[in-house]
Amino acid sequence: MKGSFRFVMLGLVAVAAVLVGLWQAQSPAQPPIKIGVLHSLSGTMALSETPLVDAVRLAVEEIHAQGGLLGRPLELVVADGKSDANIAAAEAERLITQEQVAVLFGCWTSACRKAVKPVVEQHRHLLFYPVQYEGMEQSPNILYTGAAPNQQVVPGTRWAMQQFGRRVYLLGSDYIYPRTANLIIRDLIKANDGEVLGERYLPLGSADVDAIVADIVQKKPDIVLNTLNGDSNRYFLDALEKAGLHNLPLMSFSMAEGEMKAWRGGRLTRHYAVWGYFQSLPGEENRRFVAAYQSRFGAERVTSAPMETSYLGVHLWAQAVRETNSIDPVRVNPTLLRQSIQAPSGILAVDATSRHLWNMVRVGRVLPDGQFEQVYSSNTPVRPTPWPFHRSHDAWRALLKNNAAGGVP
Repeated sequence: MKGSFRFVMLGLVAVAAVLVGLWQAQSPAQPPIKIGVLHSLSGTMALSETPLVDAVRLAVEEIHAQGGLLGRPLELVVADGKSDANIAAAEAERLITQEQVAVLFGCWTSACRKAVKPVVEQHRHLLFYPVQYEGMEQSPNILYTGAAPNQQVVPGTRWAMQQFGRRVYLLGSDYIYPRTANLIIRDLIKANDGEVLGERYLPLGSADVDAIVADIVQKKPDIVLNTLNGDSNRYFLDALEKAGLHNLPLMSFSMAEGEMKAWRGGRLTRHYAVWGYFQSLPGEENRRFVAAYQSRFGAERVTSAPMETSYLGVHLWAQAVRETNSIDPVRVNPTLLRQSIQAPSGILAVDATSRHLWNMVRVGRVLPDGQFEQVYSSNTPVRPTPWPFHRSHDAWRALLKNNAAGGVP
């Protein structure tokens, strides 16, 4: 009797297993988690921003290869901002409302970020912004993984003046980041008894640099601080070479390895940049990152600081999703504020107070191949201060408002 009962039970277990297998086979697969990427694939910013899409793609593919997130596959949805802030805002709206992405990674220029900011705030969504910028902002729906002013323009300006002199020429693109960065830089120059010999701006994408270079030749500054963005840098470097200014000290704040390689930034013998990461950094984590990127996208491709922060932003978000056990931006958002990560540039951590990252400060001299030779580094990661301490928040807001009233976009 016992044997018969055991036989019946085994049969029932077998039948149950078959039924479960059939149910699993017939059950629909878990829908993919959509990851929104919003960068300019065309226009003046395309050369700078297209590699950031690949950096996000690499991180997404790594997570997908490990089984996805919460048992679900990942799907990348890429939108072209076309180097136009209004288009970027419209695409952010579409990605959130129509594509129903779980998160956004994107923007380069501050004009783009400020256009997208109200969109993500309205929908209580999440944007990871990977580029160094002028500060003066803290959105509850943006994680700023690029450098704040005290992690780039301030230490870069201070280092350049210590090395080359206090007679400074300022050149930038005519939009938010260069204009605001130069307000900060002017304060620093004044505090160090320096002199601003000239301050000139060009529309994004402009090639009209000859008059500016002629002015530089005439005024002979000790150092030029360059906040041009996009391919205006190519025309500026061409004009400097044509004028014979190969030995002019130049500090560029928006050109990394890709731009230096494409536009031959190393043809100037004293050309420098400030970033938290260089491809040339030693260390196993960076070697792995560079090797993985070049294996996926081509041995001739280079990595850069905005690419590193784009890449690690995806992994920071994935860590928060796993910890939260949800992709809902409202639930993931607070969990992001306690994340840290072993990045190619070292251990980076989210500063919960400012929603920025603690970042290293590094100055590099551009080599002929577009890579950087590090000539200065902070000893430890620097805590972000998006609002420089020498003015209150209200004083900065008033100054920015007055500056905008004078024609700053």
